[in-house]
Order: sequence, then C-alpha cells, then structure tokens
Amino acid sequence: MSHRQAALRAFLFTLMTLWAGLAAAQPAARHVAIELAPETARPAAGSTVTLAFKSTPEKGWHAYWKNPGDAGVETRLAWTLPAGVSAGELRYPVPGRLLVAGLMNYVYEGPFAQLVDLKIPAGLAVGTRLPVSVKADYLVCTEEICVPETQTLSTELTVGDGAIDPGARTTFDGWRQALPKPLGSVATWQIEGGRFRLSVPYPADASASDLYFYPLAAGAADYAAPQSATRDGDRIVIDTVAAKTPASGKVEGVLSTGGGRGFLVSAQRGAVAATQPAGSQWALALTAFAGAVLGGLLLNIMPCVFPILSLKALSLAKSGGDERAARGEALAYSAGVILVCLALGGLLLALRASGSTVGWAFQLQDPRVIGVLLLLVTGIALNLAGLFELPTPAFAGRSGNGGAFVTGALAAFVATPCTGPFMGAALGAALVLPPAAALTVFAGLGLGIALPFLAIGFIPALRRRMPKPGAWMERFRNILSVPMFLTALALAWVLGRQAGVDGMTIGLAAVLLAAFGLWWTGRRQAGGSDRQWWPAIPLVAVALVAVVLLKPEAAVARATVAGTEPFSETRLAALRAEGRPVFAYFTADWCLTCKVNEKAAIETAAVADAFGKGKVAMLVGDWTDGDPALGRFIERHNRAGVPLYLWYAPGSATPQILPQILTPATLTDLTTS
Repeated sequence: MSHRQAALRAFLFTLMTLWAGLAAAQPAARHVAIELAPETARPAAGSTVTLAFKSTPEKGWHAYWKNPGDAGVETRLAWTLPAGVSAGELRYPVPGRLLVAGLMNYVYEGPFAQLVDLKIPAGLAVGTRLPVSVKADYLVCTEEICVPETQTLSTELTVGDGAIDPGARTTFDGWRQALPKPLGSVATWQIEGGRFRLSVPYPADASASDLYFYPLAAGAADYAAPQSATRDGDRIVIDTVAAKTPASGKVEGVLSTGGGRGFLVSAQRGAVAATQPAGSQWALALTAFAGAVLGGLLLNIMPCVFPILSLKALSLAKSGGDERAARGEALAYSAGVILVCLALGGLLLALRASGSTVGWAFQLQDPRVIGVLLLLVTGIALNLAGLFELPTPAFAGRSGNGGAFVTGALAAFVATPCTGPFMGAALGAALVLPPAAALTVFAGLGLGIALPFLAIGFIPALRRRMPKPGAWMERFRNILSVPMFLTALALAWVLGRQAGVDGMTIGLAAVLLAAFGLWWTGRRQAGGSDRQWWPAIPLVAVALVAVVLLKPEAAVARATVAGTEPFSETRLAALRAEGRPVFAYFTADWCLTCKVNEKAAIETAAVADAFGKGKVAMLVGDWTDGDPALGRFIERHNRAGVPLYLWYAPGSATPQILPQILTPATLTDLTTS
C-alpha cells in the first residue's frame, strides 16, 4: 500500500470513528438501506442460523467490499448477543470495480447481501427468546464525496424447531450463490521484475469471462494497475503490477469469472511458469482454422447440406456462361454461409462469456429451434419430391446475388444438426482461444461449406463439366428429397428427446398440418387456380405457432460417470436402509482436482471391478452451478466446497471422509476393510 493510500485509509477510519459518535447524538440520512433478516426466526437449539444484511445503495452511491481497494474502509460490526450465542465472519458476495481519479475501489453499486452465521447453544428450551443487535459502521460514497454511516440493526429469534419458510429458503439460496465458492485447489503466486503473477488451477473447458483477481489484503497487486488474464491449458494466469510493499507469505482473494460468479483463491508463493505466447495461440488458431475449413468442406456431403448445394450448383450451370454473374453468385452464397457461421459463433462466445456452458449447435438444445428446423427441412423435402412448387425452391433456383445469399445462409443454418470429421477438434480449440482468433475459426467453417460453390463459380471448366440440363434434373431433384426426409426424421427423434413424447407428438402434428397445406397448394398449382397459396399460409402459420410453444421436458438429473446415480439425501437414505455400501462424491466442472481424481481413480477399471463385486452404490453430486441444497450438505461435513468424498460402510452411523487426492488403491481398499 502506498503512503497516499495509507494516509487516505487512516483519514477515513478517523472520520468514521468521529461520525459514529455524532450518529449516536442525532439521526442522519441513510444512503444505504440495510435490513437484518434471519433465514428462520425459530432456530433449533444447537443449530446454526444465517442472518443477511440485505443492503440497497441509493442511486449514484456505492458500498465497499471486505478489501475496499485504494480507498474506503471495511465494514465493522459490533454485536450484542445473548449468552452462548456467537457470530461468525461476515461473508461478502463478489464485488465490482470502480476506478475514480486513479484509485481502484472494490464496491457494490446495486442491491447485495452479506451473510453471517449465528451459532445457537445447545440445551436451550423451546420458546427461549434471543434478542440480537448489531451496530454496523461502514462507508458509502459517490464519485465525488464519501459519508461514513452507522446503523444499529436488530431482530429477535425464538428457539423452536428450525423450520425454514420455502420463500426464505429460496431467497437465502440466491444470496448464497452470489458468494464466491472455494476453488478446492491451491494456487501459486510470484513477484518478479515488479510484476505480480498468479497461477490458478482451472479446467480448460470450464467457462469464464471478464477474469479479475480481487486481493483480500494489500501486498499482492497494485489495485489500480490493469490486470491481464490468460487461459493457459488447465490454469488461469493473472499478470499485473506488483504492490510497492510486496507480501511474503500466503496471498488470498477472489477470482471473478464473470456473471457475478467467483472463487475463493488461496495461493502459496512459488514459481509461476510462463504462459503460452500469443504467437503460439495464433498458431493454434491457424491449425484450428485449417481443420474448420476441412470440416466445413466435408459437411457438403452430409444429407442436410448436399441437396441445397446440388440444386444451387445445377441452377448456376443451367443459367449459362455469364462469368461475372457466376462469380457474383458464388461470392454472395459464400457471404451468406460465412456470416451465419460468424453470427452463430459470436453468439456462442457471448453466451459462454456470460457463464453459460454451451457448445457448437447450442441453439439445437432448444426444442423450439428443433421444431422450426423440422418444419423447414420437411418443407424443402416435400418441394424436392414435387409435392408443390416454389419453384425449386425460389431462393435456391433463382439467379441473382440475393437468392444466392439467402441460399448460403440457409445451407449454413440447416448444416448445424450435422457434424463431421475435423470439426470437433477445430471448434473445441475455438472455445479456448481469444475471441478474435475464435471467430476466425468459425469463419473457416463457413469458408469450408462455401468452397464447392466458390469453385464452381470461379472455375468455368467445372461448370462446363457439369451435366447438360434435361429431364434427368427433375428425377435427380426427386432423389435429393430422400436425404432431406432422413434429416427430418433425425430432427423428429431429437425433438422427442428434448420435449418428450408429448412434444414430439405436437411437432409431428405441426408437420402433418403444414404438409397438408403445402399439398393442397400443389394441387391448386397443378389446376392453375388463382390464389394458389391461401391454403398453405394459415396452416403453416398455425404449425409454426405450435412448435414455437414447445417446452423442454422436465429435466431429469443424470449422473456423469457410468454406474453412478445423481446424489440426493433421499436416495442416500434409501441405499443405506438397504444395507448397501455407498460411495458419494461431490464435484464441479470448474474443479481441476475433481477432474483429476475422476480420471485417475474413480473411473478406472480397477475401481469399477472392486465396486461391482462389493455391490457399492455410487452417488455423484454436481456442484457446478452452486446448487444450494448440495452446498448445505457439503457444509454439514465441515467442508467449504468440492471435492468431497464420502464412504458409507454398511451399518456405520457416520461416513468416512476420504482424502481430497484419491488413488485407485484408496477406493479399492474400502471394499476389503
């Protein structure tokens, strides 16, 4: 901490002390509204009850985190509690950043809640009243002025049965999810050449964005200095200017990973290996780009793309030898393909940056999108089969850059249900690359899809080698309907998986309704009737409304490892009542130690064989999203986070808590002891 920061902190502390005396003499306007709320007003004797300081800063004002940064003062609490009742540490949600006049502030500018656990002594009679009072001294500021404030808050608890109202449970669980979670792995920090570098274990495939390290105390980083964050394999490396008075021991803080999420980090001093240089990242990007181009090229032979490409190619060959027009259509088609791939890729990166764990074709996780695709693909298939005329279809058969652009966009969108060789590795690499490099990979996928049509448009010899137009084209067009019908069947199966039997029934009914309208239109076209499309328009509209209203089937918890069941306390109790041994483990996608243990021990053949012979039931609790129910269970076993491994031997009253680092022998020995 600099002399300027220390002097400012001392001045603010003195000001708060004086203000506290003045506040006792006269009331003052509050710029932060605070309510002290218990999770239950009737805690059981010998239990723990959580209190929340529910705070709402006035617009334009902000309150401070535990470490306020360059300016500000930590909140101070003075409790008045009944005999035997004790208060734990004040827990803060992940803060935000506010840079004012070169000073970095760690603040809350919107509503937030700090939590405290009160321990209720055992042996108290039901009905015992427990008045709780706390004096809170804190600092609240705008960007121009700071005002120390004091509030005395109180609530009254009564010893009871510990029941918690469902509404209060939901509210408090939401506040708990805003607290940073224990990471479960030890980080490493190093100061060299005036730079502070922090290496945090974090799985490469776990989502993270807007990475920032909030130190809990001075001595690590210069608060106001910019931080650079690098994803380097299974770790995150933070690099910034070191504090002028560096620390010498353990460094603690919160690593923010975007979306209000964060992790408690405890770092030991050590060597922090250099990260992969930017040049290497771009080399990876170029390799992924090449793989994406090749993967996109192979997509053209997939049943969802080949018919559209074939129709457009034959249309171009049929239109004649205008070189300029052919090249224009080829470029327009390519632009449509590449822009759709870039749009989908950009949306994918934005969703992952917001904390969603999604991958390529993420939109296909929504049954409504599947339903729309099902109607679209079925319509194309029926048109190719000759049931009705657009003609052929209008956007694909029509010459001109506009028709080519729309056809390219359609080909790229319809291609998303398909996948092919080289795509998985290329798009997987894109998700760990910087955004600009990742978008290059998605553009490569679009370029690969567009390459055949580009070649036909720019190489006259290819167009001359294509078959001459004739009656065979109509038969070929009918044949092309077969892969599109197969694609429609596959989409119907996916819809059934996502929306259940009822959802698939609605989807198929919508398809039949739209198909009837299109068939009716085809009949009117054959008879030369006026207003040929009026039967199809209302029926297709009703079909679209039906699929847009589809909803996912109620989620069913699924275990992540073969032979396991999702953890629940009800299932655990049932298995123990049967007298079966139970191995319960708690994991998260962002927990690197968990993933190593799963690959090196839990998922090995030796453990599977031993557990199978011993009829061991395996339960897995996935804490990736911070499930509050799992969090409470973990806390009851004196752990702040994952990993947690529990062994319930038949007949034992309590589980055996296993080490956080597992070996196959650790687990196989359980079945022989």
